[in-house]
Order: sequence, then structure tokens, then C-alpha cells
Amino acid sequence: MFERFTEVARGVVTGAVVHSERLGADEITEEHLLLALLDRRGTRASFALAALGVGDRREALEAALAESRRRGGLSKADAAALAGIGIDLGEVVSKLEEAHGEGAMRSAGRRGRHWTGHRPFVPGAKAVLTSALRIARGRGDRHIGDEHLLLALAAHRGVVAEALADHGATYTAVERAMYGGAGGGANPGLAEAG
Repeated sequence: MFERFTEVARGVVTGAVVHSERLGADEITEEHLLLALLDRRGTRASFALAALGVGDRREALEAALAESRRRGGLSKADAAALAGIGIDLGEVVSKLEEAHGEGAMRSAGRRGRHWTGHRPFVPGAKAVLTSALRIARGRGDRHIGDEHLLLALAAHRGVVAEALADHGATYTAVERAMYGGAGGGANPGLAEAG
């Protein structure tokens, strides 16, 4: 599948590895893919994010992702579901951090690397890459670009999609920004990019 990625999309994937290293993670997650996507300039995805105003809110997006890591990767929807059965996630996090230190619920990932020395992709990140392929095929595109990765991240249920949606970048909004409508033709402003 990687051979079908454009140079820009490959840069996003390799950038995700860099972000996982920077954050001290042993695995590559959807969050790392998003952070690497946000690093790119002059691409279809970056133009769509800028059109939606997300490019100017990177710090807020990163803060939302950091808060999710603090909650052990649980989304706001997960927190609401727990609240529905009487569990206050904020209180649980506070008590755990009080007893075990700040970030006690952060996912530890796998301790140690596989024998290859490479950081593996978590199942959710693999699902995003597979979804990007399906989105590209569904649009009749022969290659997988960063725009397909962005659409896949926005569509993949979880913390990253929730953070994007909270900042105005739902799947529908991203698709509209890139293609001018639900499944319509390419947006002329984005046709020249990447």
C-alpha cells in the first residue's frame, strides 16, 4: 500500500514516526499522523485545514490531544458514557495523578521495541491508513495523498476525529473544503496543491 502514497503522504507517515519519538511513545498513533499532517505546508490537506481555520489553532488542537493522553486516550464521548453510569473521569484522573504523579493514565505503550527496532503502528493508525486507501479508491484517485489521510483521520472514530471536529474539521467540512461539496469536483483553489 505504501507504494501508492504520494511523496507528501509518505512525508506525513515518516513525520508521524518523528512525533512519536518526540513524545516518547513506543508506537505510532493516529495523533502522531495528525501532528505530522499539521506540519505540512502547501498541500491539499494544509489548504483545507487553513480554509477551515484549523491551521491557526494548532496549539489548541495539541492541547486537546495532550488532555486526551492525560485521560489515558479516552475521548469526551467515553467520558460522557462513564458519567452516564456514575463515573467521573476527571475525578478518577485527579485521584490517580494524586497517588501516582501527573500523567498516570497516559498510555505507556509497549515497553521496548520489536526486534526490528521500528516503532509499530497501533491498530487505529493502521485503520486510518487503510481507510485513506479506501477513500482514494472511492474518489477514483490512483494515489493516496495527504488529503486522503486527513479525510481518514476525520472519519476514524476516536480522539483525533473528536479534536478535529471540535475545531471545525469534521469529515463533511474537510471534504467540502477540498472538493467543493459532498463528493463534488475538486475545489479549484486546491487543484494546484500537492
